[in-house]
Amino acid sequence: MGLRVTLVAAARSSSRLAERFDDDRPLDQVGWDDVRLAAPSLIPLGAAELRYCSPTARSRDTGRALGYAPLAQPALRDCDMGSWRGYTLAEVAAQDPAAVDAWLGDPWAAPHGGEPLLSFITRIGGWLETRPTADGAIVAVAEPAVVRATLVYALQAPPLTYWNVDVRPLSTVTLTGRPRHWSLCLEAGALHAI
Repeated sequence: MGLRVTLVAAARSSSRLAERFDDDRPLDQVGWDDVRLAAPSLIPLGAAELRYCSPTARSRDTGRALGYAPLAQPALRDCDMGSWRGYTLAEVAAQDPAAVDAWLGDPWAAPHGGEPLLSFITRIGGWLETRPTADGAIVAVAEPAVVRATLVYALQAPPLTYWNVDVRPLSTVTLTGRPRHWSLCLEAGALHAI
């Protein structure tokens, strides 16, 4: 059977256009309402032997609201955006469009002084590769950026593929396999129970 790792994208803490880099706000009311609506299909994932979350407030809130009692994993933190922390993409692009272009086009670039995209993907991949190798199930509530990075790493996709992965709040994705041998598992229906 192998290991089954299901990632649940955290509910939102702001509208998509108001999202800020390294934003650590708790869930907003829409986020809480969304969790309540999605709970019937997401709660069964909490039967996993291991339950984790990103250390952000909204990831912890989402995991607790679903009854997962997740353990916060520092390795699952969002990308360090350095001097861009607290700003929206639109605000940064208005101030320094060349820096944003460099960041979007070069996975080694870190014009914000934080973590380059490639380092972020590698860090998240390191977390994935150090999961227990025995058969079993893991659920992790994480920031959308973490889910994107996990997919790029697991599928051994080129780093810039990261920008082509759209992760919506409370969406799920499952990887099966073992370290260094991951497969994307797409299932029929809304969600499955473990």
